Amino acid sequence: MGVMLMNDEIKSAREIALEKIAALDAVTEDDRLKWKYVPEGEQLALKYIKDGQDITAALSGYAGEAQPYIRSGAEEVLLYNIQLPVNENVQGRNKKAMDGVLSIKKDKNAATKLLNQMKQILGHYTDQGTEQRKQTYEALKGQFEAKLKKAVSKQFGSKADTDLGISVETLPQFQEEWRRAAAQMDEQYIKLLEEFKRELRKIK
Repeated sequence: MGVMLMNDEIKSAREIALEKIAALDAVTEDDRLKWKYVPEGEQLALKYIKDGQDITAALSGYAGEAQPYIRSGAEEVLLYNIQLPVNENVQGRNKKAMDGVLSIKKDKNAATKLLNQMKQILGHYTDQGTEQRKQTYEALKGQFEAKLKKAVSKQFGSKADTDLGISVETLPQFQEEWRRAAAQMDEQYIKLLEEFKRELRKIK
């Protein structure tokens, strides 16, 4: 009985083909334009990030109906490339990506306002954030060193050599704790960054 039910549930190749045709009939013109032009917009943004291709000039070569989809695809790639500035390479890419976002926005004033706020957050991460991470790292290192010395003293007595000759920074436990602490500090900046990206998407 179970086999019969299984056979009944298996669709024939003809049925599957008919369903696909029906699904294609349900596809809207908006869907077709999206499928065609969003990937092209993504490619434009990638070429801009990699080779400095002028997005604005490239956009002008597309028909009016394609423009929103091209911009949408390009914007997603540009926004994705705006990340926490952990080094100078990322800082440079962030600037380029933000300039690219501004170039494809029609409402330059609204976009500029949000992008400037985003720059302040990224600048804060680079300046005060770097100092905060340094202080947290040193505090964590001190805690681990104190715990290790206490453990050694407990095992070998108070006369044990306090110079352990061990760098706690190499301990897997320390590295894991530091990764967790660093991720927590970064999270607040990431949330703000994502919020700005959501607001930028709303600007035409």
